[in-house]
Amino acid sequence: MFTTIFSFIVVLGILIFFHELGHFLVARLFGVGVEKFSLGFGPKLFGKKIGRTDYIVSIMPLGGYVKMVGEEPNADISPVDLPVSFTHKHVFKRILIVAAGPFFNFLLAVIIFFGIFQGYGSFVLKPVIGDVNEGLPAHQAGLQKDDQIIEINGFAIKTWEEMAGIITDSKGKNLILTVRREESTFAVNVIPKQISAKNIFGDEIKRYVIGIKSSGDTFARDLNPFQAFSESIIQTWKISKLVVISIVKMIQGTISVKTMGGPIMIAEMAGQQAREGATSFIFFIALLSINLGILNILPIPILDGGHLIFFFIEAVIGHPVSIRIREIAQQAGILILILLMIFVFYNDISRIFFN
Repeated sequence: MFTTIFSFIVVLGILIFFHELGHFLVARLFGVGVEKFSLGFGPKLFGKKIGRTDYIVSIMPLGGYVKMVGEEPNADISPVDLPVSFTHKHVFKRILIVAAGPFFNFLLAVIIFFGIFQGYGSFVLKPVIGDVNEGLPAHQAGLQKDDQIIEINGFAIKTWEEMAGIITDSKGKNLILTVRREESTFAVNVIPKQISAKNIFGDEIKRYVIGIKSSGDTFARDLNPFQAFSESIIQTWKISKLVVISIVKMIQGTISVKTMGGPIMIAEMAGQQAREGATSFIFFIALLSINLGILNILPIPILDGGHLIFFFIEAVIGHPVSIRIREIAQQAGILILILLMIFVFYNDISRIFFN
């Protein structure tokens, strides 16, 4: 229990700190005064004031905020504070300040993945067969468990991903596979077969296969700093794309909304990953950071994405959206978030007591 609670606090603390740090740094870059930098909500636990900014840790760890001078459009601003007022900065500067929070969440993921790839390399699947499906081309060609594919049509194969890509792109054309079996090497002809299958989202897709499964054997491929950075960007992009598709599928009803989890689920997973080791725990933080970044750019008025929508409208029409419209939109946004929190708490509790 202690590990779960402590891991949960550490995870939230890191994610919130990086998110708010993005807002804070870009605000200061553009000369906006920051009154408070808070980790958490509610009553202040402890803190320290440095210059204008009061850096505090508050009692409720489920969030945080950066309070800037003149953040509210209808706030009374003294003439001396106008140069450091958020509202009085150019709209594109305000867009960058708001966008910096989610951007820093993606940046945190990139930094974590870079550290993992630089320290451990990239773990990739070997093109080694773990199982052969009867009746499909690989079985008919005589391929067996533990066979390793080393070439396809003369192209050297190093990873399972390379091999799968060539088979998928074959469009059913004949492939010459060079196979290593124990101490011998031989070639076989295989014609991939098109089948109907379901992807991870349950969508029906058609793809070309030869009927083999991976053995699960991996090897670590060392990466130089440039390769590690490139891989970290690619990994962040792939996971971001997967999260966005998942959200769309939930809206469409393809994926059950019961898969959504709240703080309880996050705490359980954080504790589990912490018990599995530091690398798993840090990787989990990167995944959550990507999720938080995407969540915050959703066009819900109270979130960063909602603020960005209003600023983009302002940039187009040449003046701010009326305060009344913004207030109504923010009230609707608060209602949406409250309902969402109730729902994910219900999912968490149902998962614990009824599964």
